[in-house]
Amino acid sequence: MTLEFLWYIPNTVEPGHRGDTNGAGWGSLDYSTDLAQRCEVAGWSGALLGTGWGRPDTFTLATSLAARTQSFKPLCAVRPGYWSPAQFATAAATLDSLSRGRLLVNIVSGQDNPAAYGDAEVDQATRYARTREFMRLVRRLWTEERVTFKGEHYWVEDATVVPRPYALSTAGGDRLHPTLYFGGASPAAEVTSAHEADVQLFWGEPLDGIAERIDRLKTLEAQADHRVKPLEFGLRITTLVRDTTEEAWRDAEAKVERFADNADMWKGNRHKGKAVGQQRLLDLQQRGDVLDSCLYTVPGKVGGGGAGTTWLVGSADDVARALAAYHHLGVSHFILSDTPYREEIARVGTSVIPRLRELVGDAVTV
Repeated sequence: MTLEFLWYIPNTVEPGHRGDTNGAGWGSLDYSTDLAQRCEVAGWSGALLGTGWGRPDTFTLATSLAARTQSFKPLCAVRPGYWSPAQFATAAATLDSLSRGRLLVNIVSGQDNPAAYGDAEVDQATRYARTREFMRLVRRLWTEERVTFKGEHYWVEDATVVPRPYALSTAGGDRLHPTLYFGGASPAAEVTSAHEADVQLFWGEPLDGIAERIDRLKTLEAQADHRVKPLEFGLRITTLVRDTTEEAWRDAEAKVERFADNADMWKGNRHKGKAVGQQRLLDLQQRGDVLDSCLYTVPGKVGGGGAGTTWLVGSADDVARALAAYHHLGVSHFILSDTPYREEIARVGTSVIPRLRELVGDAVTV
């Protein structure tokens, strides 16, 4: 099982994202480059780049960061409806070729502000049906020549992408194109993931919830007739790490109290809608403030959303053991973060990643 460790770069113009206290240079290419280079030093293979209408274009930032780093992998979020499959396949293959295989792709189906960029297909059934076509067509364009495809939402005729994605052999197997990450907890999302994604991303649910979802996804995956590789699984979550367990919980409670007193500290928190995955996280509050060993649900009570709804809190050993428990279920891609982003890159990277590697033994790191 391969292991991937990614951080998070918020990609916003205004400072203060999720309470980040750094402001100087925020939103500039130099600032984002500094975050990416710090990731390389601290042991991260790359970072998820924040996306959404009203933010800088994610693909432009991914290209800029790839040009200014040596090994950094940008996980670039892409929305069907914003991109056409052929345009995206060509742009992504170009960046992947130029960076020698460093591009990762996160396909996003959740609603953003579709009217602002002229997307009229916004009901859930249509969005996920379109996403399935998008991923299938992009993969074909990356791996086949003279592709003809006529679907309900997209079509191409005699299409060949030039250049091709960067192909290479890794310890985890041959890599023919950028990895396609995908999230979503609704039935439609899980069917889409099981049939078309390379990696299904989860937010910070307790172990029993993740185990239930992995079992269901594997059942759905068995019904797919064209998969090349087994579906892999990833976890996107906030991790508050300190030298001791006691210090971590003291700081977590103080931070939550500050957030409760000042809602503006949640700036950039855009996942508070009715999405199934978000609601699953909010419902955890009924089960208790702390679940499993160190999964903290209180942030969701005071305005936290998305990856900030639940946190793993504790010492590096505490958090590494919690992540190892997810790995035992089959999770191998970890996208972690905490604020201030710049300082926590080093703290979490240099303390948690080596400890987690020790705990999971002979898993291959990519």
